[in-house]
This record gives sequence, C-alpha cells and structure tokens, in this order.
Amino acid sequence: MSDPVLRDTFGRPLGSLRISVTDRCNMRCRYCMPEDEYVWLPRESILTFEEIARLVGVFGGLGVHKIRLTGGEPLLRHDLPTLVDLIARDARITDLAMTTNGLLLAKHAAALHRAGLKRLTVSLDTLRAARMLTFAKSERHGDVLAGIAAARAAGYDRLKLNSVVIRGFNDDELADLLEFGRANRAEVRFIEYMDVGGATRWSMDQVVSQREMLERLTGRYGRIEPIEGDQGSPAPAERFRLADGTTFGIIASTTAPFCRACDRSRLTADGTWFLCLYAAHGVDLRERLRSGASDDQLAALLRDTWQQRADRGAEERLAVRARGALYPIAALRADPHREMHTRGG
Repeated sequence: MSDPVLRDTFGRPLGSLRISVTDRCNMRCRYCMPEDEYVWLPRESILTFEEIARLVGVFGGLGVHKIRLTGGEPLLRHDLPTLVDLIARDARITDLAMTTNGLLLAKHAAALHRAGLKRLTVSLDTLRAARMLTFAKSERHGDVLAGIAAARAAGYDRLKLNSVVIRGFNDDELADLLEFGRANRAEVRFIEYMDVGGATRWSMDQVVSQREMLERLTGRYGRIEPIEGDQGSPAPAERFRLADGTTFGIIASTTAPFCRACDRSRLTADGTWFLCLYAAHGVDLRERLRSGASDDQLAALLRDTWQQRADRGAEERLAVRARGALYPIAALRADPHREMHTRGG
C-alpha cells in the first residue's frame, strides 16, 4: 500500500505552512531588520485574503494541517480577523496560530480569538525597556506587555513567548524571562541567534547555545528534565521541565539543527513559496494564481516540488567553517525575498 502522506526526498511530510501576510514591521530588531530603510514588496503584488485562503485550501488538500500567520508584523495587515475567519473555516486546518511582536496585540487579541485564531506567540527578547529601545528602536515595551496581558484575557490558553538569546544583549535575562513566563502562564521558548536574512551583524561568538542555556538555568534551578515525547517531533523546540513543573523550550537551530524532521515551508506576502528558511530561490505561486491556474494545477505543482525537496539549510550552514552572516546588506536590497521579514522567519 502506498503512503498517502506527501513526503520529500528525506521522508519529511508536508504538514506546516507559515504565511507572511505583510513584509512591513513597526520594529527594527537587530536579528531581523536592523536597518532604517528597506526595499518593500510592491503593494499590487501582495496576495489578497481570498488568494491566501485559496492557497491554504490547496495546501490543505496535500496534508498541511498547521498554519502560522507571520510577517513582518502581521497585525499591520488591515482587517486580519477576516483572513483568520476564512482559514478557520477549513476543517483540515487543525492548528491556526500567529507570531507577533505584540505592539498592536492589545487592540486585536480578542477579535482574532473570536475569528478562530487558536494560538499566539509573542516575541519578547527583554524585560528591560531601555534594552528594547537600543535593540529594536522602539520605546513601546509597555505595549508588548499589555498585549501579552490582553492575549491571556482573551482566552488564549496556549500562549508562548519567543526570546532570541544574544550574548552581550539579553543572555543575563534567561531566568528573568522564565519567571515572567511563569507569572503570566506562558511558555518561554529561547531561540539561538541565527545567521539568516537581515541578521547582517551576526557572528558565531554572539550565539548562546542550547547547552550553555541549560547549564546556566541548571545553576539557577537545579535539575532540568527533557519532556519525553517531544524530542524527534517536527516541532522546532525541544521542551524541558523544571523541578516545580515549569516548562520551557529551546530552539537550537544554529548549533543543533532539526532539518531532518522539518515539515514546514513558507509563503511570502506576495505569494512566493520557500521550502526552507535558508533557500536561495522560491516558487512564484502568485503569477500562476492570477493567470488562471486551477486548484488541481496548483496542487500538482506543489506536489511535484515538495517530492523533490532536499533542503537542509541549517545543517549545511553548520558545516561552514568561516561562518558569518548569510547575506550582506547589498544582497538583501537586491532581492527583498532574502529578508527574514519577507519570508516569515
């Protein structure tokens, strides 16, 4: 009997799709958008909600059941609950989530929840407002905290906080962030600093590895146990438990890539499909959508492309000896699709 699940050359299923709804952002974080000026995608190229929903339906027919809305900052896309409602109507999508920087979340959390958004992840790299101003060029640290509170009040039971850990910036806040997550009933996920897209100032000496994070937290809390059943799953984070039951995750994409279990791909706001965060090239789905391709034709393209997928970008980067930032600024400006904020990190 043939396997009904669509798999790539490494046997990885097509299960998860990250959809960037805009390439714009209202922060300038050092690991993503450190510059003041950017080359933006043309407005007319941005997919409509109906086009996104149609593509979700095609992906759903091929096995995708997890959708995550990203950006840029997704809440800069006007009337986002309408898109959430369109996607939530598809019974094949069993996990509908969004990642946000939280600046506008207090205003929109309840409406998104009513529309059918199941899960939220909020980026919170520091608990210190002055550090956020220096690192992300934003004075609105209080708005992020208000957004987290609003998300909890709106009824999101599975709230996560993402913290990119960078040596010399926030690596002294691991325990503080963990305590904040515990107090706000949110699970913290520490992320190793990655050399992708706009991280033009990246260097290996700024990376705090999963091993070092665990050593530091063990020194503070004592024994830390891995949560059985999570390791080896397609989820990017390995999860751990403190003695008092507090859980947290670490995404070790830089020092311990999870490429061989990765079931996710990315759709940019203008309809380019990337099979890997590190991929140099993507597949233009917008042109086919707008030139009259049928759902069956789109499905055939997606199926053939995924079955040939051999991407393992993070593993390949691990083997680079003189490793620096993936792209210089000039290369990013030459092709905005290389930006993290364009392909929905």
